[in-house]
Parts: sequence; C-alpha cells; structure tokens
Amino acid sequence: MSVYSMTGYASAQHSEPGAAAPTEAKQAPAAQLGLEIRSVNSRFLDLTFRLPEDLRQWEPALRELLGARLKRGKIEVRASIDVQHGSVSDPSPKLLQRLNSLQDNIKVWLPQAGGLTVSDVLRLAASEQSGLRDWSEELLPLAKTALTALLAAREREGARLGAMLLEHIKQLRLLAAQATPLVPQLVAQQRQRFMERWAEAMALGEGSALPESAQDRALTEATAFAIRIDVAEEITRLNSHLDELERLITKGGEIGKRLDFLIQELHREANTMGSKSAALALTHISVDMKVLIEQMREQVQNIE
Repeated sequence: MSVYSMTGYASAQHSEPGAAAPTEAKQAPAAQLGLEIRSVNSRFLDLTFRLPEDLRQWEPALRELLGARLKRGKIEVRASIDVQHGSVSDPSPKLLQRLNSLQDNIKVWLPQAGGLTVSDVLRLAASEQSGLRDWSEELLPLAKTALTALLAAREREGARLGAMLLEHIKQLRLLAAQATPLVPQLVAQQRQRFMERWAEAMALGEGSALPESAQDRALTEATAFAIRIDVAEEITRLNSHLDELERLITKGGEIGKRLDFLIQELHREANTMGSKSAALALTHISVDMKVLIEQMREQVQNIE
C-alpha cells in the first residue's frame, strides 16, 4: 500500500453546450459545473461544503462519497455553476416585468439606488435559467473524478514524505552507531581516573586508610558512574522504534497516528541520551538526533 499525505488539491469541470450562435458553427458552453476539493492535515476527518443553493440537496451524497475514501484531513469541497451570458436566450417578458417592478419598489425606499443595466438583466436571466437546470446526473460522477485526482495528488505527496522519512531514519541510525562506542570509552577513562585518585590518596595518607577499602570505594564510584551515563538501553529502544517506523512506511496505509506516537518515543530517547551525556561528542549526537526527529514530526503530521 501507498503512503498518503493529507495535503492535496483537485478540480473537475463539466460544460453544458448551449445553442449555436448565428455566425458560428460550434456551440458555446451555456453552463459549466465546477468542483474543487482542497485538503490539509487534521487529526480527524473534517468535511466542509460550499455549495450553491441548487446543489445543497446533494451534500449528504457527497459526504458519503468522500467519507468512504478519505480517513483523515480537513477537506473543503466547493462547487460552482457558471452560465455564460453569450449563450443566454432573450429574457422573457415575464422576467423583465418582474425586474422592473422590483426596481420600482426598491427605488421607493432607496431613491439613490442605480438602475439595472443590460448586463445586470442578462446575468439575472442566466441565474434564473441555471436554476432550472438539473445537475443530478453530472454532479456525483464529477465528484468521483475530482476525488480520484485528489487521491492521486495525496499519494504523490505521500511518496515524497515517505522517502524523506526513510532518509532521516538512515541518518538517525548512523548517529546511534556513532554513539554506541562512546560510552565504554568514557567508562574506561573514568575508571582509570578513579584509580589514579585512589593511588594519590594512598600516597598522601601514608597508609592511614586500608588500601582494600579505598580501592573498593573507587571501583564503586566508577561503577555508579558507568550506570549513570550508560545509554545502551536508550540506543536499543531508539533502533527498535526506527525499525518499526521503517516497517510502517514500507507497508503504507493509514499509519499517520502510529508514526506520530513513534516520533514522540524517539524524541524521549534522544532527550534521555542528552541528559545522560558525559562527553561533548555525545551531546552533539543527541542534539543532531533531536533536530532530525523534529523535522520528521512536522512531516508525519501530514500523513494520513
């Protein structure tokens, strides 16, 4: 399965031919039904519709269609009906009479209001004609076309996000591999330092303290230090989370929420490594890890 982004855009149009003009062989489109679908990231599926009055009855069917294919994201659906004035027949006398009556009534209350222009009358006539058009046979097929295009756009964006995440996983593995040999080196250095201090203490004490107890104390301090800075467990868990991340991205599907949880766990392990750091090199590795993980978090929030 593919990895899908929650970000995408698609549109589709259906043109309805009108009557041919006297001087033209081809018909000009009398009306055009347009549909746009915009999608951005969201924790849940949030559908919003902006439909003309003539299409509001189709909102439940559109909601069912999108809900069956989309699982997460803030989705906005816009539909429009455009009628070209050039394809509109002459306004009927009944319409002209009604417009004239409405204009007279408005001017009684608003004497400063401007009169209707020819363009206004044609536009109103076009609106009246478009209201009589039944778009039931075209709307749902057009919505399916736009939805297919949206899914394809989300899949392309998801493939880019997946490739980026896999590259970041590779870089995190390299950083973890760099951190692994640092801890034994630090423990060996600190053990040597404790033993040197023990030898110095013995020389200054001129034998007043028992050598065995002092040596045991030095070894105990070295052991406590080793436990305090040991990040082997954190590195093991980090690699385990990276394995699961890689498996999910390769598998695809609805993985966004699980990826988000694993990113939180990665960040926790990187923070713990930083808090246990006893060397500048390990601190730098922890900071580099957190930068990569934060970049991954921003992208994972866009995955369905």
